[in-house]
Amino acid sequence: MFDSLSGKLQNAFRNLRGLGKISEANVTDSLREVRMALLEADVNFKVARDFIERVKTKAIGAGVIQSVQPGQQIIKIIYDELVDLLGSTNAGLNLSGSPSCILMVGLHGSGKTTSSGKLARLLQKQGRQPLLVAADVNRPAAMDQLETLGKQIEIPIFVKRGETDVLKIAREALDFAIANSRNVLIFDTAGRLQIDEPLVQELVRLRDLVKPSEILLVLDAATGQEAVNVATHFDQALQITGSILTKLDGDARGGAALSLKAVTGKPIKFGGTGEKLDEFEPFHPERMASRILGMGDVVSLVEKAAEAVDLDDAKRMEEKMRKGQFTLEDFLEQLRQMKKLGSLESIVGMLPGGAEMLKQQGDLSKQEKEFKHMEAMICGMTPKERLNPAILNAKRRIRIAKGSGVSVTELNTMLNKFGQMQQMMKKMGKFQKMMARMGGGLPGMLRR
Repeated sequence: MFDSLSGKLQNAFRNLRGLGKISEANVTDSLREVRMALLEADVNFKVARDFIERVKTKAIGAGVIQSVQPGQQIIKIIYDELVDLLGSTNAGLNLSGSPSCILMVGLHGSGKTTSSGKLARLLQKQGRQPLLVAADVNRPAAMDQLETLGKQIEIPIFVKRGETDVLKIAREALDFAIANSRNVLIFDTAGRLQIDEPLVQELVRLRDLVKPSEILLVLDAATGQEAVNVATHFDQALQITGSILTKLDGDARGGAALSLKAVTGKPIKFGGTGEKLDEFEPFHPERMASRILGMGDVVSLVEKAAEAVDLDDAKRMEEKMRKGQFTLEDFLEQLRQMKKLGSLESIVGMLPGGAEMLKQQGDLSKQEKEFKHMEAMICGMTPKERLNPAILNAKRRIRIAKGSGVSVTELNTMLNKFGQMQQMMKKMGKFQKMMARMGGGLPGMLRR
């Protein structure tokens, strides 16, 4: 995410960190690199210019000049200004009304339908009862796609096949929601390849009918400045309340995210970080700024872990590890829980210094592939074999290797590594017991 921008800013920061004394000349030279990095990231020219001016004004202030580490102080100023540029704080949804209505608008191909499903899933997890409304009467495939998504996330869909009057669909959807106790309606509206008057008028009529508490513009982050232009047009016509940036995981530049709030004045409320339905998260400016500057995003990583890992299971697993009773069945469970956190690249990217680590490690797809092979090998075993790998003779190993699409050598390597891990856990368990006994005797020893 924003890899290109992050890399260029890191290069600029190397010079900033080395500044022992601040002057207007060396601040200007250092910030020139930051400005170029922003412009190359497709950030709006005026936004980049104003950003640099604000940083420069604060950087040559007395507080920075007297600082022990002036270079670090300037980086802190850049971070604060970046947070402000992205929207200062997370802008939550306004779900007033009974039921609340959310209009999902945007151009064709921006990801409205998928984002509608992702948002519905998120609201359901928060304890709400969403209803997805198929309000795209121009693209029949959109209704099919929404129905498929609804089944996957187990959320009802309101569909009127053959109906071309969007307002009639909306009225009946509202009646259906009230009758079935659904308190949030998400309207997946029609998109076009470009903004046109008929599309806008249809959306205006729909807005006036349902009086939505939120009008969310769905934008493809990778389109850069074009996304900002689209947002400006939609906002003038509909008065949008916020935006959803999709495909953030594939956007190496970040121009749309950095320009959107400054140009439109409307906050980014959510970000799509992948194709899976759970790869959708509230947009936190301070966390995004931290990622862009290579400082990681530990808070989001902890939240993901808390969501993916059951606390009781984690305690049970810790106890088994301590006692040296960790089995291949447990290892399989750990692999699957790690998959829930996302790709290795996304996990490492959230760690402080993760961007640099990724540069050194290169492509992590090889490690991802190894994890998949491990999972396949363990799945190829019987429950008895997972609990007791000692019974795996040559015949059994050949069977498992064939069934999981790996060689016997790969299987043997995995089993050897697992055996070494078990031994290490047993030693750690004994060490902890020894330390506990010593700790219990320390007060008496000290009294002597």
